[in-house]
Amino acid sequence: MTPPKAWAALPFFRDDLPRIEAALAAETRDVLPPAPQVFAALKACAPDDVRVVILGQDPYPTPGHAHGLAFSVAPDVRPLPRSLGNIYKELEAEFGAVPPNGDLRFWARQGVLLLNTSLTVPAGNAGAHARLGWSKLTSQTIEFLSDRPRAFILWGKHAQGFDKHILGNDHLVLRAPHPSPLSARRGFFGSRPFSRVNEWLIAKGEPPINWTTPEEACP
Repeated sequence: MTPPKAWAALPFFRDDLPRIEAALAAETRDVLPPAPQVFAALKACAPDDVRVVILGQDPYPTPGHAHGLAFSVAPDVRPLPRSLGNIYKELEAEFGAVPPNGDLRFWARQGVLLLNTSLTVPAGNAGAHARLGWSKLTSQTIEFLSDRPRAFILWGKHAQGFDKHILGNDHLVLRAPHPSPLSARRGFFGSRPFSRVNEWLIAKGEPPINWTTPEEACP
């Protein structure tokens, strides 16, 4: 796995990745997503381009779903994973529209970093790589991105556990329950994260994120 050049200065790639690669090489189960897509989220957003960070937990464990960006799935996946379906319900409530499929790469093109806190998972075994060491990359990435005001969306206790790595006071930090079916009705629905991010960006003089319409998003 080749570190994305724009992020290669993070100590994780020198100090931790070799050990994780060795563990993955010894893994007897199929590992998702495919190796070329493990760092897809970082490859899609160079640090200077990141305006919004959304933290996920680990990749979807169903083969063919995960492609390296948190909550996103390959464009032909039907039905949508239930957490993503709930995200789309909130988008519908906020904007009256949703993307045509579950592929969120057009968010990344606008500066939304969709980062999972674990970048790999064995097929069919959610959370099994949670202790592999990927969280160090998450912590370092968040600290690195604290250099200027950015928006951070933290859904659920797991993601909110990383808020201590958001340094400084000028960021927008939105905390809400996770959009999973177990917790979405406990405060995720109605939290308006996407509208609130756009309001904050506009107040800073930046263009809002187009959350719903890939063909109108910047290339």
